[in-house]
Formats: sequence, structure tokens, C-alpha cells
Amino acid sequence: MAAPSARPARTDVETAAEQPISLFADADVTDYRARWSSIQTAFVDEPRKAVEDADNLVKSVLSKLSESFTQERQSLANQWGRGDNVSTEELRITLRRYRSFFDRLLSV
Repeated sequence: MAAPSARPARTDVETAAEQPISLFADADVTDYRARWSSIQTAFVDEPRKAVEDADNLVKSVLSKLSESFTQERQSLANQWGRGDNVSTEELRITLRRYRSFFDRLLSV
């Protein structure tokens, strides 16, 4: 007979902490791809304008990405920054969320 696992079952909160969060809403991704397609099509008639539009689109996406990561980091900070009334378990879960967030940052 196998010994029972010493590790407790994972909670929904822990499982959610490790689920990747999409960097952009589906509608935003669809919009960005449509805009990119238009830029590529426009290149034939106006190459310089197409490159300028591509630069502006990339700048817009980077700005949105930075805003998204900044909001996510602030959300994490709010989880543990409530003072001394945070349990060790809450801090452990928050650290796991930070690890997941950190991994996402490095994989972008």
C-alpha cells in the first residue's frame, strides 16, 4: 500500500495563480491583426506610410503591453501590501503568482 501524499490538495486559488493570463483581450488581438493586415496591403501603394503606420501600431501594442504588466504587478502588490494582517499562506500563494508573472515577463 502506497504512503499517502504529504502534499495537501491544491486549492482553486493556487491553481488560478499559475494559469497564464492572456496579454491582450481577444478583441484587441483581432483588431491588431486586422490593422497589421491593412498596413501590409497598403505597402504596395504607399511604402513609407505603411512603415510609419507599422511603427505606430508596434508603439501602441508596446504601450498596451506595458500598461497591462504594470496593472498586473500592482494587483500582486495589493495582495500582500495590506500590512501585517496577511497570513503566511496568502504570502506563499502571492509569491507563486509573482513567479508566474516573472516567467511571463522573461518569455515575452
